[in-house]
Order: sequence, then structure tokens, then C-alpha cells
Amino acid sequence: MNRRKLNVEELNRISIEEFQEADKIPLVVVLDNVRSQHNIGSVFRTGDAFRVEEIILCGITATPPNAEIHKTALGAEDSMKWGYLDKTLTAVNELKADGYTVFAIEQTENSLSLETLQLDKSKKYAVVLGHEVHGVQQAVIDASDGCIEIPQFGTKHSLNVSVTAGIVIWDFFKGLK
Repeated sequence: MNRRKLNVEELNRISIEEFQEADKIPLVVVLDNVRSQHNIGSVFRTGDAFRVEEIILCGITATPPNAEIHKTALGAEDSMKWGYLDKTLTAVNELKADGYTVFAIEQTENSLSLETLQLDKSKKYAVVLGHEVHGVQQAVIDASDGCIEIPQFGTKHSLNVSVTAGIVIWDFFKGLK
């Protein structure tokens, strides 16, 4: 069995222009005061990989062009549609007004375990990922349609924002493609 690693040309990736025209999954990712530019770049790269509709950067979350974001995004900041809003609550309210079901990714009372999430392919979704230490703001949680948490079985109580984004985006991709 041949297991030769493929080179970049053999991967047959689409161009930025083709990506921008391609169908996306109906998912918007909102970053609520994410401070690490490497985490932000990673979310761009994951969003590109799974054809997320848009990324909305809020509060202290840095925006492209930015050398630190680029280190992990590797150009995905050029392919992904993105926007910036000062207040995450504004983003949530606008998304809800546009017909999105908004979930905060947070450990809360009555949160839904990601493994039990049932997605409706006829709906549009948004997920809010929060600050590395403080998480999603309580006012944003209150305005969301619900909260999703990733089940964890070790000693730590949380995952890195970029890891969380990868798990959540992949789960939504599987459920919406």
C-alpha cells in the first residue's frame, strides 16, 4: 500500500476566487474578545478548511491585516469573508434578526452537549467563542438562543479557543454539508 505524502500541487486546492464563489455551510463564527492573534488566525484557517460562511471579530479581537494572525491563518484571512463589530451583543442581535440560530460555546446551566446537537439543514447558525480566560460574556450568553459545551473527561475545565473552534466547526460541517 502506497502512503507517499502528497505535495501541495497534488492536493488540488481551489483558488481564493473559487473559494469565494463556492457554496458555504450556513455557519457564522463570532469571536468575542479573543485576545490571542494566533487563535484568531487558526479560526480563519479552520473556517476556510470547512467553508464557513463568515467570521465576525468583536471587541478586542484583532483584525487582518496582521502579521501574527497571518502566522496561523496562512492566507485564510484573504479567502474568508469577515467583518468587525465593536460589541459582540450587536453581532448576536443582528444575526438573530437575520434568521440565525445563535449558540454561545460555553459551559452553563442547561447547556447542550455538542454530541447531542441536532442540526436542521434548512436553518442558519452562528456560534460565539469567547475570551481565553473569561469566556463568552454573560450578556451575550443571555442573548443567545442556547449554549453548547464540548464534553470533556480529563482534569481540565476548558479547551483552547482554536481547538474548541476546530471541534465545533467540524461538527457543524458534518451536520450541515
